[in-house]
Amino acid sequence: MSTVINADKDVRNILYGICDLTLPKAEWTHEAHFAAAIAMLLDSSFDALNDMPRIIKAYNEATGVQNTDHEGYHHTITMASLLAAKAVINEGSSSLSESFHRLLNSKYGKSRWVLSYWSKDLLFSVEARKSWLEPDLKKLPFKMEGQ
Repeated sequence: MSTVINADKDVRNILYGICDLTLPKAEWTHEAHFAAAIAMLLDSSFDALNDMPRIIKAYNEATGVQNTDHEGYHHTITMASLLAAKAVINEGSSSLSESFHRLLNSKYGKSRWVLSYWSKDLLFSVEARKSWLEPDLKKLPFKMEGQ
């Protein structure tokens, strides 16, 4: 089952659902990850690059997904997705839902976009799952803060 994400409230509800651990696991889709990223980046009460990892890990545990070397939270993919979302937001949008749809319709909106920048071996390594690794195929058009 997938949640329809059309309005600003739909985008916010995804974020609220992972934060309060009420979003049904079946609704934690690729699109929902991006909705949460957009909502978190545009909500000044969050520090997305620091808060998102903790929130996803807690949500995973609450829905029976273990955060291990081979499943659950993946740091490099999460950070890359947040950076892509931030780049789309910085291009200018008038609403949460507009930013979400612009991201989803951009080259970063497909789940495999990261494989244009990281080789499968590097991206799916334990190290990439646990910490930020720079891409090995080509540079990202945006940078991690502090780099």
